Amino acid sequence: MLKVDGIEKSYKQGGLFSKQRQQVLKKVAFECQHGECLGIIGESGSGKSTLGRLILGIEKPDRGRILFEGKNVNDRRVRRGSISAVFQNYTSSINPFLTVEEAIMEPLKAKKKVEPGMQIKVDALLHQVGLDSSYRLKYPHELSGGEAQRVCIARAISTEPRCIVFDEAISSLDVSVQIQVLRLLKELKQFYQMSYVFITHDIQAAAYICDRIIIFRDGQIEEMVPIEQLKHVQSDYARRLLTYLITFQGEDQG
Repeated sequence: MLKVDGIEKSYKQGGLFSKQRQQVLKKVAFECQHGECLGIIGESGSGKSTLGRLILGIEKPDRGRILFEGKNVNDRRVRRGSISAVFQNYTSSINPFLTVEEAIMEPLKAKKKVEPGMQIKVDALLHQVGLDSSYRLKYPHELSGGEAQRVCIARAISTEPRCIVFDEAISSLDVSVQIQVLRLLKELKQFYQMSYVFITHDIQAAAYICDRIIIFRDGQIEEMVPIEQLKHVQSDYARRLLTYLITFQGEDQG
């Protein structure tokens, strides 16, 4: 379904006339199958969020290509309605001047799928993410963090996409809310038969929801493993990273 083929990405460093560039992604290649949740784990600065932006077509690679169902994601028509995203910063993901109903309808308008009776569809989407119809006329500032992220998820599924990219989508939420949202995401994936690209530094979350894990290091794939083999990664770096993340999260939640 989603094929990342030899992706490279660099950014200019220094002043206006500098020719120096920092290589962020180096010949990254993998596939995400239909209905699969593919986790991407790495330290801060490893390039995983840059990869997410490339998949979403927000930025373009220097080399290589990203195909969705055989077509290049650089073409907006390929992405529109088929690939959605949920980001870490839910407060900036929703226009503060739009009601929840208007925010959920935005992607539908972009795809020109607004029809009579849309209020019923909005109510159904809210119900799917665990919110009742009273939220339709609320504004973002009236929502808790968990509620706002649920609205972002409702927006993401409104066009019934075939793939959703989650970029640290639960990391800003309280632990109890994270668990609720992860359960919700699992249910929605099964209901819609979608694929997920789940970018995170939270190994426990990845272990709960992902089918396979890609471990990122310095813009490259260090290792790729099925989730049931996560405890048996081969490289020293992967073992150290997983140990560090699990220890850090345990201390953070203690």
